[in-house]
Amino acid sequence: MKIGIISDTHGSLNDFSEAMVILEDCDKILHLGDVLYHGPRNGLPESYDPKTIADGLSKSDKFIYIKGNCDSEVDEMVIGQNLREKERIIDVDGYRFYLVHGHVGTEEDMIRKALDQKADVLFYGHTHVKKLEHSGGILVCNPGSVCFPKDIKRSLAIYENGEISLINMEDREIIKTVSIKDDSEEIE
Repeated sequence: MKIGIISDTHGSLNDFSEAMVILEDCDKILHLGDVLYHGPRNGLPESYDPKTIADGLSKSDKFIYIKGNCDSEVDEMVIGQNLREKERIIDVDGYRFYLVHGHVGTEEDMIRKALDQKADVLFYGHTHVKKLEHSGGILVCNPGSVCFPKDIKRSLAIYENGEISLINMEDREIIKTVSIKDDSEEIE
């Protein structure tokens, strides 16, 4: 199974559309929150068009959502999908993924909760800063932001065959790949 992981699209149609092109051959896409609204801390994205994104998402069954701090009941209504889950466990290829947005508690708190759920991977967004490394006995992945990166470039992640890769959206190059089970097997 091939799974795309995105976060913090914040209603930017161009950035969201570009991510969907990169992830077009994925079986599922995990959206870690802040889907449509840009939020009071961000400026308006250049191509802010949450209505068009919502229309497209309402016709897709590829997505699994986590509620972000900028997501609301009306977002859930227009997308027609469950945006209420603040945390979620999914099983993929024998691995357990713990999904949260990341705005409540510290990374250590999230790692502890993920380990309590016997997860192999913690996925979170919110910070707009990409991360992919083993920490505290678990693989931690923040795909960064599709729209407003707070590090250098827009990014997303892809899971396939027991590995997770961070992808630079600017040139579609792999930034880093890490195996879920073997942290000594790292490719950059």
